[in-house]
Amino acid sequence: MQKKKILFVDDNADVLSSLRRMLRTMRKDWEMEFVGGGREALEKLELWQADVIVSDIRMPEMDGVELLTEVKARYPRIVRIALSGYTDREVVLKSVGPTHQFLAKPCDGDSLKLVITRSCMLQDLLTDPELLDLVTKIESLPSLPALYLEVVEELKSPKSSMAKIGEIISKDISMTAKIMQLVNSAFFGMPQHISNPSQAATLLGVDIIKALVLSVKIFSGFSNQMTDDLDLQRLWNHSNRTSIIAKKIASAEKIDKILIDDVFMAGVLHDVGILVLAANMSDQYRRVLRLVATGKVTLAKAEQIIFGKTHAQVGGYLMGLWGLPDPIVEAIYFHHNPSECPSQSIEPVTFIHIANALESHKFSPDEKPIESFLDMDYIEKLNLTDRIPVWCEIYRDSEASEENEKHE
Repeated sequence: MQKKKILFVDDNADVLSSLRRMLRTMRKDWEMEFVGGGREALEKLELWQADVIVSDIRMPEMDGVELLTEVKARYPRIVRIALSGYTDREVVLKSVGPTHQFLAKPCDGDSLKLVITRSCMLQDLLTDPELLDLVTKIESLPSLPALYLEVVEELKSPKSSMAKIGEIISKDISMTAKIMQLVNSAFFGMPQHISNPSQAATLLGVDIIKALVLSVKIFSGFSNQMTDDLDLQRLWNHSNRTSIIAKKIASAEKIDKILIDDVFMAGVLHDVGILVLAANMSDQYRRVLRLVATGKVTLAKAEQIIFGKTHAQVGGYLMGLWGLPDPIVEAIYFHHNPSECPSQSIEPVTFIHIANALESHKFSPDEKPIESFLDMDYIEKLNLTDRIPVWCEIYRDSEASEENEKHE
């Protein structure tokens, strides 16, 4: 197997020496270069195509933000990691756009190895050059226009409530994804497990959220013409219903509370890949929707025909690139085909697959049994077949509660 190429950039020679010593054991797996500044890094990349770049932020002449922005433009497939001892808001906000992941100095060797190894593994999941270029260049995703306007109005209000802001964000796929990228970064030094978008928004605080929305403009409304072809409201409704149903089923199966939080987050984000493809490759995605409209293929199959990958794989790759926890990434990536997931135990992917299948069953025009929407080999392997009636009952109860709320 070809060695992965990792470029480290820091103007402090002592830091570079420390990195060399710290990562000596990785020389069998990685080809590493260490350079002292942004200009030197760009010169190196002209001759030596790195897979991952790890750069300090505060450097003279060309700082890390400028460097990573330039790398993004010239070499979009390179994974961009910021490593900095500065945690002030200005630095973080400047870094949000061009950076995939943030690490804080001092960074121990095991953490650095884990982040880089994980990034290299992700690159092997998405091999199509066009898709790889597209996904690694993405800084933000479009939000549902009504929710975007709602959060902007709340932030501008003199009586803005963090609880209300968090509630709005938790309903939106795109805002949730970006908030979770930030809150999972080492820059914020939050040791607790955070898999709740409302909690994440509260921890970041109103000032950072306001800067992200109004100044950095990391969130935006969905403005391209895909809104005429793709039912955005239905996509958002489906994502929210899937997250709620998956969490209820996970609770019924009495799994660990931390994993239940991951289940909810994965449910909100499981179709984020649809936004990636529809917002950035709209002509091709219209072809996908036309294929689906024939009634002969599923959405995932149509995406496979047009792109060679599905929205699940694209979304899982991006969320992994943004540093979300592995159980959430796996749940997104394998929610249509959990039998292919490396982990073959009861995990968040189990419940996202089940909830998504129940949703698909409900909206299917055919009278097929629920089993035809489930990966039954996977369900049987986990000895969960006898639980299917229970899940169906949970789904029906949830639907009834939703209807009652509408009429109250």
